[in-house]
Amino acid sequence: MNFENFTDAHQWMLMATFILAIVLGAVANKTNFCTMGSVSDWVNMGDTSRFRAWILAIAVALLGVTILEAMGTVDPDNAFPPYRMGQLVWAENILGGFVFGIGMTLASGCGNKTLIRIGGGNIKSIMVFGIIAVIAYFMINPLPGSDQTLMSLLFLDWIRPLAVGLDSGKQDLGTLLMGPEGAASGRLWIGLIVVALMVGYAFKSADFRSSFDNIMAGIVIGACVLGAWYVTSNLNLSYESDFDGQVTVSARDFLNPAESRWDMAESVHEGWDSKPGMNTMSPQSFTFINPMGQTVGYASSSFNKVDLTFGVMAVFGVILGSFLWSIVSKGFRIEWFNSVGDFVNHFIGAIMMGFGGVLAMGCTIGQGITGVSTLALGSFLTLVSIIFGCALTMKIQYYKLVYEEEATFIKALLSSLVDLKLLPASMRKLDPA
Repeated sequence: MNFENFTDAHQWMLMATFILAIVLGAVANKTNFCTMGSVSDWVNMGDTSRFRAWILAIAVALLGVTILEAMGTVDPDNAFPPYRMGQLVWAENILGGFVFGIGMTLASGCGNKTLIRIGGGNIKSIMVFGIIAVIAYFMINPLPGSDQTLMSLLFLDWIRPLAVGLDSGKQDLGTLLMGPEGAASGRLWIGLIVVALMVGYAFKSADFRSSFDNIMAGIVIGACVLGAWYVTSNLNLSYESDFDGQVTVSARDFLNPAESRWDMAESVHEGWDSKPGMNTMSPQSFTFINPMGQTVGYASSSFNKVDLTFGVMAVFGVILGSFLWSIVSKGFRIEWFNSVGDFVNHFIGAIMMGFGGVLAMGCTIGQGITGVSTLALGSFLTLVSIIFGCALTMKIQYYKLVYEEEATFIKALLSSLVDLKLLPASMRKLDPA
């Protein structure tokens, strides 16, 4: 897609993102697509139908990225965030994912579900959104009166030294297993194999095959993630240069500090007082924790269009899509905290999601679908950690509910780990009810 100036390219990208996000929000609301809920169904009732919908969404996004990257029309290598970066921040992926998994359980849903609930009239989720947004913003932006971020104050000094530099230069499975020379073919075949396994797992269940909503959720949400990858990977600027004649360049290269095109063609960036950051026009797809923080930056900049990013439009679009479906289906209703304990759980959960989501570089959608679609090892680590944190928290909550005072945290923790097959049965302290 070629545009004559940066404003047109930016506006088209924002509008396309907004439409995709509306579809995602409406479908997620209609089908009750919820990653926390899917883990809850699995852990508490043995029902894997919604979990299989999540897996199908990953498979659809991964299949599309695998094929389109091989065709040269999607560019995960230059993505924001840099899923395939050459430094494996495994400790951040695992700790962040685990903390996020606990947080989304306490707060009744992940980042995407929070936006869905807001669109449906849930006032609790507005509080959750606000807390996540502020924490996410200050995790990567300096605190008032300081040059330090929450990330640098609390995490960088001890967790970043644990990162592993990869000789291959990238962490996608194709590069790690086949080397830089065979990375392209490796990504293609590994991607197709993983997709086949995921689709086979999803459709193995008769209950899943008979559920129109779950199949629809998996296909449409996966397609929305793929659609965003395609849109943001194909923004080109075609303009007349005084030095080079007619020039066509990708928007992300146009913003590259190593390039001088920003100064060479003033008409192309007319109306932009400053050069946007690379993340403004980089290849990317849906994620929701950092974008919540971006909404704080957008508001604090007096709604400067430079700060109106893909992520901000994704946030607004999902809320609107959910709201529209709530109205159409007559499901809109105002919800508030039902107890002090409910408030405390959501408050703590929101804090944990804010820290965990930024630390892990994504959420259940951002890493679980978008990141995994790039075959990045860190995304798989985050995905497993989120599921583990969520499942463990649910198990502990179950034992605390059933046994009340008898179930100390240690007893509930040990029994939960036994249930999850991570400890021998001899270490069980509480019998399943």
